[in-house]
Order: sequence, then C-alpha cells, then structure tokens
Amino acid sequence: MSPIWCLRSRAAVPHLRSLTSQPQFIAFRHSSVPRTYATTNIPENLYDVVIVGGGPAGLSLATSLRSSSVTSRLRVALIEGLDLDAGRKWKPSSENYSNRVSSLTPCSVGFLTDIGVWKHVQRNRVQDYHGMQVWDGVSGSRIVFDWGAENSSTIAYMTENVNLVHGLLSRLGELGGAQLIDKTRVEGIYFGGDHGTLDLRTWPIVQITGGRELAARLLVGADGANSPVRAFAGIESRGWDYGRHGVVATVKIEDMPDVERTAYQRFLPTGPVALLPLPGNFATLVWSTTPEIAARLKKLSPVDFVAMVNSAFRLSHVDIAYMAKMDGGILEEYQWRQSVTPSDKAEVPSKILEVQENSIASFPLKMRHVDSYISERVALVGDAAHTIHPLAGQGLNQGIGDAQFLIKALETAVQNGQDIGSTLSLEPYCSDQYFKNNLMIGIVDKLHKLYGTAFPPVVAVRSLGLRAVNAMERLKSMIMKQAAGER
Repeated sequence: MSPIWCLRSRAAVPHLRSLTSQPQFIAFRHSSVPRTYATTNIPENLYDVVIVGGGPAGLSLATSLRSSSVTSRLRVALIEGLDLDAGRKWKPSSENYSNRVSSLTPCSVGFLTDIGVWKHVQRNRVQDYHGMQVWDGVSGSRIVFDWGAENSSTIAYMTENVNLVHGLLSRLGELGGAQLIDKTRVEGIYFGGDHGTLDLRTWPIVQITGGRELAARLLVGADGANSPVRAFAGIESRGWDYGRHGVVATVKIEDMPDVERTAYQRFLPTGPVALLPLPGNFATLVWSTTPEIAARLKKLSPVDFVAMVNSAFRLSHVDIAYMAKMDGGILEEYQWRQSVTPSDKAEVPSKILEVQENSIASFPLKMRHVDSYISERVALVGDAAHTIHPLAGQGLNQGIGDAQFLIKALETAVQNGQDIGSTLSLEPYCSDQYFKNNLMIGIVDKLHKLYGTAFPPVVAVRSLGLRAVNAMERLKSMIMKQAAGER
C-alpha cells in the first residue's frame, strides 16, 4: 500500500523530476494497454478527492467536504462535462417550470440545510406537501396518507433539479477552495507509477480534455448510470430494464388555493401515473407506461395530451387503453366517457387545464445496483451506484444520502489519521448505505411488478392489502415516516 501523503501543504510534497515509467493503462472497457507516462507537474495535480460528475450527488459531496471543519483542508477537484454556468446563472421564469423535478425528503433537506445549501435554494419555487393518495387503477382500492390537522409534518418537498444545482453551486462559490473543472470530458483513467519519493502505483490518474492529469487519493464516481469510474474500478452493475418509459411534463391545473397540497398516484396495469404539486397552479406529471404509449403521448396535440392525462386519473384502465390507441379526437372521447363515469372530486387531483410548451419528454426505466460501492481508492455515489424505478421518488434522495454517509466516513478517517482512499476507511460508507438502498430498490421493484397486472387473483389480494393498511393508522404513520426519510 502506498504511504499516506499529506496534501494540505504543498511544501510537504517533494519536487519531482520528469520521470518516465509504464504503468498499466485502464480504458473504460477494462483493456490494458502499455502507455508511456511522463509529467513534471504531478505535485500541482495531486488531490485528496477527485469527483467525476457535477450533478446533485457529486455537488452535494463536494459541498459537504468544503463545509465540514474536519475535511475543509482536503484538496478537492470536481470534473463535469457540461457547462456549470447554466446552474450558476439560472434565472427562472414564474410562468415556466422545468420538467426535471425531484421529490426531496425532509431528511435530505435537513442534510442540505446542515451544509448550508438550502438557504441558497429559491424557496418560492419549492412546494411541500403533507398528504398523498395512492390507489389501484383496476379495483379502486385506496390508501390515504395524511398526517392530520394535529401534525403539520411534511412528506416531501418538490423542487426543480436546476434549483437544487443552483443552490449547491452558490454554496460552493461561497465556501471556495474546491476546483470545479467543467466543459471537460474524462478521456481515460489509469494507475500512476513509482516516482521515487512518490509512489502513485495505487492512485487513480484521471486524464481529461487537453491532456491534463489529476492524481486522486480518492476517486469518486458521481458520473451517472454509464459511469467510467465504475468501469475503471471493475465493479459490476446488475439489474434489468423494465420495458417501460417514464413520460414527464409540466402542467397547469385548476387553481384551488384552499385545498391542501396533495400528491396523487394511480397504479395502472401498464405502470403508475403520478401528479405532484408545484407552486401556484403548476404540477409535474410522471407517467410510467409502455414505450408504444409513451411515443403516442409525445405525438399528441396539447389538448389531446391533457385529455389523456385527465383520463388517466378518472377513467377505467380499459377506457385508457382504448384511448391510448387513438391518433386524434381524444378530447371528445374523454369528455363523453367522463360524463358517464362517476368520480369523487375529493379522490382525484385537480383538473389539468394545459401542458407547458416543450415540457413533454420521456426516458427508459431501469433497475441497476452495483456489487459494491467501493474499491481501493474508489467510491461510487448516485446513479453510478444505483438506479431505481421513479414510482417512490427516491432516486435523488438516495444520491444525497450517499454523499451524507460518505462524508461521515471520510470525516472519521481524517480524525483517526487514516488514508481516506483505503477500503478500511471507505467500508463504513458501504455498510451504511448499501443495505438501505438495496432494501428500497427491492421494495420499489416488487411494487412495480405487483401492480403491473390486471390478473383477477392478484388484483384481489393487493386490494385487500391496500384496504387493510388504510385502516391501520399506526402502520400508515410508520410508512410515511419511512417515505419522509426518518431514521
């Protein structure tokens, strides 16, 4: 194992002459190619932590490293392929909301508050909600989650991802000290060599656009589902595709200011459809359905799209399946079918009036989980480590939780004088997060499969279960606490 080098003072790093060696080059496909390595500026490019990926998970980790009194003196670099100025200079319009929206649990918001980020998030574009209605699209069995008048606890906070990124970048700018390298691709990752007084043979070297190379005592992959860092570490990711696409859109609803904000989710045989509140009379739609229906939804006229979404919460699953095959005239079909279909306004969301222009998009749904979150000098966070079905809105929360528990492990390592890149130092992070994330991924996966059928015996059993849970207030309270991230 390489010795522990203090990076807090450059005076402690010996001057290096230009040396040439041939370490093993590891490309993203695990190929090994001999490569001549020669550099004269390794001391300037030595970092305690190099984070690849500037999304919410990577930025949360960088911010927590800088905000912690224990780790604030570590040298930190973050590499991002996109332009971070889009987040820094974000100036939203009150008449538009991004279709990339996430549900943050109170636990996630608590962590963001602790590291000084939440005060930089534009709160007028954040919508909290205290109630949630979930029902079976075949039988109509329902469970109502509501804290009640005596408890004003929040289940979750809805916010645009760009709002959170803006807050994270604002806090990082306030703290200073982290080197943010954006508009830059990772060209390769390989192990360093033996440079006399500096032994970098176990250190990952990240080569970026322009030929610059960064040596990392700890390399963190926050670089998405196709993570190059994960490929470099040789960590397997396992799972499957659901054969479903998630259709998202920003919609305007009837203005009902006197009604408490509530999230709605209906389980249809093709997948769940959810309507989640945003400030004012805006809401975000997340509809998981077949690729064929998703493609048709994106091609519909705005009025027919609105009619399809309203039908998804009000009509029978048979009606919805029939209308999903129509190429036009859906509004008239919906109006006729809705007129002969009884519905209780208290059990469905507000009527959708229009869809925001250019907000309809879709993405394939997958489940993935890696064999381990760590290897020697490598840690994975966010989508690089796990991908979950969106029906529970836990994807971003899991990524923020990864950052929260990784920083905890790194603080312990620094306080105990350990090498922060060793598996011994990283193991507490893996043991803390892996089981919890795996449990949540498994529950969500089974829920998707349980409700993805109209087979009568299955419908009967799951409906009985929903009614039983809805009758047990203590159990519902426990479920809501788990959903809110309470530990």
